[in-house]
Amino acid sequence: MTRFRSALIPLGVALLGLTAVPHQAVAAPPKPTPSVAATTERAATAASACAPAVKGAAVDARLTGLFTNYGNDNSRTDDWTGADGTYSLKLPSGKELWIFSDTFLGQVNADGSRPPVVEEGGTTVFLNNSFAVEQDGRLATIHDGTQEQPKAVMPPRDQNHWYWAGDATLAGGVVEVTYQEYERYGTGAWDWRWHKNVVARFVPGRLNQPISVHDLPSGHGVSWASATLKDGGYTYVYGVEDLGSPKYMHLARVKGQSLLGQWEFMKADGTWSPDEADSARMMSGVANEYSVTKVGNGYVLITHDTSEVLSPRIVAYTSCSPTGPFTGKQLVYTTPETGGNIFTYNAHAHPDVSGNGLVVSYNVNSFVNTDHYRDVSIYRPRFIDVSFG
Repeated sequence: MTRFRSALIPLGVALLGLTAVPHQAVAAPPKPTPSVAATTERAATAASACAPAVKGAAVDARLTGLFTNYGNDNSRTDDWTGADGTYSLKLPSGKELWIFSDTFLGQVNADGSRPPVVEEGGTTVFLNNSFAVEQDGRLATIHDGTQEQPKAVMPPRDQNHWYWAGDATLAGGVVEVTYQEYERYGTGAWDWRWHKNVVARFVPGRLNQPISVHDLPSGHGVSWASATLKDGGYTYVYGVEDLGSPKYMHLARVKGQSLLGQWEFMKADGTWSPDEADSARMMSGVANEYSVTKVGNGYVLITHDTSEVLSPRIVAYTSCSPTGPFTGKQLVYTTPETGGNIFTYNAHAHPDVSGNGLVVSYNVNSFVNTDHYRDVSIYRPRFIDVSFG
């Protein structure tokens, strides 16, 4: 269970801000200048005129039930029974692509438990990333390899590396998925670190393996995988500088649709630079995975509140621009699962997914590895619909 223990549990703990993921030795990006703070203060009032206030949130029974029922379906031995990550992308065909990081494949016992992972002598396969495709309310798991020996859609180069999935975008009909590469550097449970960012390109008709993989900017400790947004002729890429606690938001953009274009990074004075070293800390309190979505005439940032340790709170910030500043923190939802060994994390929106409002997902996990065997419902996404007034 070495791979399961090192890739799933420590990474989930780090996502809560309990510990910093050791980065490569890189220079820290510059802190915001006083001009940014002044701009943020001026924007607080203006943002209220651009983006509506959160009116309420309720469980999305359709989506939560869809993944619950699919995970419990034992008609195949190589399909999804639980995962985290939970990004989505509307494909040109109209199908919905669901993008997962750590994933359990296999069967579910009648009592709602799952067999241990293969590495512990059981039958459950553990992959570091996978896809599922939804069409007309039906899901199908996508992995590489065979039914008997499944492999991740984005396989690691060796047993000491793995890929954690991020947000995705369409570029000329090609699916571009951002990934963070992590690596082990010792034998201890915590001896792993973020290594670099990449983008993998997939053809919609052959999603089990990428047609190409390309390095993304990775020289200054920012993971460029948290969120993407197309707006005004640019693809904005939202990243996180993960110091455990706090975590800082960063912003880059590429002209056009593809992430293979020329990147620019937002500086502390609000201008753009081609040098990643100029990327500024825009705000703190975001999670490793969050989202920025256009709602009405404004933009809404959805995130778990990492300013609080083990927070069950999903919060929203608003802005008049996709570049921020994002202000006016509002409580969206308090996750009922949180408590004891169970924690929740990485809430973000799915604007292309149909719901009674803006669809938001979040992940559920446990600090105790065996809880994932005892109760399959823990390690599955939950969905809520957020309404605005």
